[in-house]
Amino acid sequence: MKMGDYKFHAEEITIKYEGKQIFGRLYKPQAKAKCPAVILSHGYNGTGADFEKECEYFASNGIIALAHDFCGGSVNSKSSGASVDMTVFTEKSDLMAVLDYVKGRTDVETDHIFLLGASQGGFVTALTAVERREEIRGIILYFPALCIPDDWRKRFPKAEEIPETLEFWGLELGRIFFETIHNMYPYEEIGRFEKEVLIVQGDEDPVVPLSYAVRARDTYANAELIVFPGEGHGFSTEKNAEAANAALRFMKRNCGQ
Repeated sequence: MKMGDYKFHAEEITIKYEGKQIFGRLYKPQAKAKCPAVILSHGYNGTGADFEKECEYFASNGIIALAHDFCGGSVNSKSSGASVDMTVFTEKSDLMAVLDYVKGRTDVETDHIFLLGASQGGFVTALTAVERREEIRGIILYFPALCIPDDWRKRFPKAEEIPETLEFWGLELGRIFFETIHNMYPYEEIGRFEKEVLIVQGDEDPVVPLSYAVRARDTYANAELIVFPGEGHGFSTEKNAEAANAALRFMKRNCGQ
């Protein structure tokens, strides 16, 4: 990622809502005018620090970037909350609280706020965008895990088969995580977001099959799908830079630049 012309600084922030505390790191360009903004949402058992390079890159190009930790979303999360209480929907509420914070900043162009999410964070981003579609300019989805409900329905076809807790990929989940998505079909919801969408996906992703991204592209009214041959769930350094470049172009275009 080649840095842009703006100098920027990073600061840690805490967003409080409904008894929760969301930790985030905000990257702000040194600009006299208000700036567009992007909120970056990490994947399962990740943190906002996963997007450090992207945040620096966007800020150096004049876009305020905020990467946050979902409550209970990781063993390394700096936000409050336990993983056994985390669900796709608690993360959606967290993201809406972060959006409210960004909207309230005096240095943000509130007509140009974008959401970017990866994997489970992409799933959460897609759901949040529907509910807050009047406030979002566009969304960027890296290998969005729209397969999550299908995957867990296969594992637990009947709700009574869901255990009280389950450790999965290093994170202890509570029954509520599975119950809340058991009868959920995301493609019935996400298409109500009619503004521009950029989806970036590898064609050898072992977690989220490419077919889910293709279906998402076809579900949205105005979506572009970029497919990286040979890439998996998470991109190589080269393709990660290419994805960030595509995301920046997407945001600039939607800001009329």
